[in-house]
Amino acid sequence: MERILVSACLMGRRVRYDGGAKTSSDALLAGWREEGRLVLFCPEVAGGLPVPRPAAEIEGGLGGAAVLDGTARVLATDGADVTAAFVAGARGALAVARSQQVRMAVLKEGSPSCGVLTVYDGSFSGRRAPGQGVTTALLESHGIRVFAEDQVAEAADYLRTLEA
Repeated sequence: MERILVSACLMGRRVRYDGGAKTSSDALLAGWREEGRLVLFCPEVAGGLPVPRPAAEIEGGLGGAAVLDGTARVLATDGADVTAAFVAGARGALAVARSQQVRMAVLKEGSPSCGVLTVYDGSFSGRRAPGQGVTTALLESHGIRVFAEDQVAEAADYLRTLEA
């Protein structure tokens, strides 16, 4: 059975920066959970950040690949450079994915860790920019296909191809 890495906040874990969750009501995710497919993970907590914590964004909205190659940082609203924690969390996600033989993930859109299509632009004004979070960029660079929480139907199609 294929395992699926999932942002812990989507499954009700209170791990987000504000101390909350973003629990998904998606029936497919619920079914996969019942089947025991899901591997819950929060890269920010795994990277050592507390709950709650100041919100963070990738400077310039440059995306996770720029953070991984050292050309952008992840900064918190209080000005702290939290890049190291985000990179450590991404590496932790990759290690867990490898240990569980995960080939796909469903992650929280917009997050500086987990964003799949967009991240916030670094201005802390609520504006988004096209790009991936740090964890998504690292997973995808290692062949793990990542879907946003509103792409679960596409993820299900991909899962069927993996299990065919």
